[in-house]
Amino acid sequence: MTLDPELAGLLHHLAGVESVPELLTRPGGRERLDAFCGGLLPYSPPDVAVRHLEVPGPNGAVPVRIYGARPEDGPPAASDGGTGEGGSTALVWMHGGNFAVGDLDMRESDQLGREVAARSGGVVVCVGYRLALDGVHFPVPHEDVLAAWFWTREHARELGADPSRICLGGASVGGNLAVGAALYLMDAGLQPPAKLVLAYPFLHGELPGELPAAPPHDLSSAGLLPPFLRFTDEDCRDMLENYIGGPLAMASSYAMPGHADPAGLPPSAVLACEHDDLRFSAEAFVEGLRAADVETSYRLEEGAFHGYLNHSAALGLVRRGLSFLAAELESAKPFQ
Repeated sequence: MTLDPELAGLLHHLAGVESVPELLTRPGGRERLDAFCGGLLPYSPPDVAVRHLEVPGPNGAVPVRIYGARPEDGPPAASDGGTGEGGSTALVWMHGGNFAVGDLDMRESDQLGREVAARSGGVVVCVGYRLALDGVHFPVPHEDVLAAWFWTREHARELGADPSRICLGGASVGGNLAVGAALYLMDAGLQPPAKLVLAYPFLHGELPGELPAAPPHDLSSAGLLPPFLRFTDEDCRDMLENYIGGPLAMASSYAMPGHADPAGLPPSAVLACEHDDLRFSAEAFVEGLRAADVETSYRLEEGAFHGYLNHSAALGLVRRGLSFLAAELESAKPFQ
């Protein structure tokens, strides 16, 4: 029950910090945050093709950033999915950020897109969904994700991807958006993703005291983490009510998908963190998937805390997490 030594060695950069928003109001605060995330460590991102586009959506254009194969790079590789479709796998990916912060430049989006595309040989489409700010609430971010999904399906061949092997995924609240979109597709009778690929997803409205067959959810992080890396019941409620635009009782299953029936969802890969107050959500979701006989792969990243994929891939722990996600993407088969 110890922190990964590389992560622990970066905590001193935020000594005395109570919250990240408060830090960012201080002179040099952004530089301290980047140092905490490993920005001073030597790292060179993989060389992959990158394109910036805007795709149409019901709320206006949605920015996306596409990593990986381009048509001019040559013909797509043959699919190993047994369908004869041809093309690589693709992943439509959403970053985290409490529904209210984050963008396509954060490591959980840009670094991840580059690394997963390079490691898997697939295509990663990172989505700049609208944040729950200035009167924006559900279903706007949800609809932005669906717009990016439909565009990726329509243009899969242009991207060098197999349209039957497109996955949906995200980190933290991005995982919430991915599962909510998958539920919508299933309910609408539309082709679901080939796989859900999730990193420390936040899918439920409350922090339970314990999980089935698991110790109390916060036991591993007690006393190890500073306040700005912890989540309380109030934090979770405020985050979700801001996203929903009202009390939790108003939320549909697309907004709080952990409470929905998971039967019929596609195969799923879930990465969770040992020292994470929100770990309960990933593990409860995995329990529900397995009870519904959904093929599920689960990895608990020992020594990690929530959001660690926002750290530099110079860290071995981050590279291991990215390798897990890339392998799960690469192995995706057409949904049956």
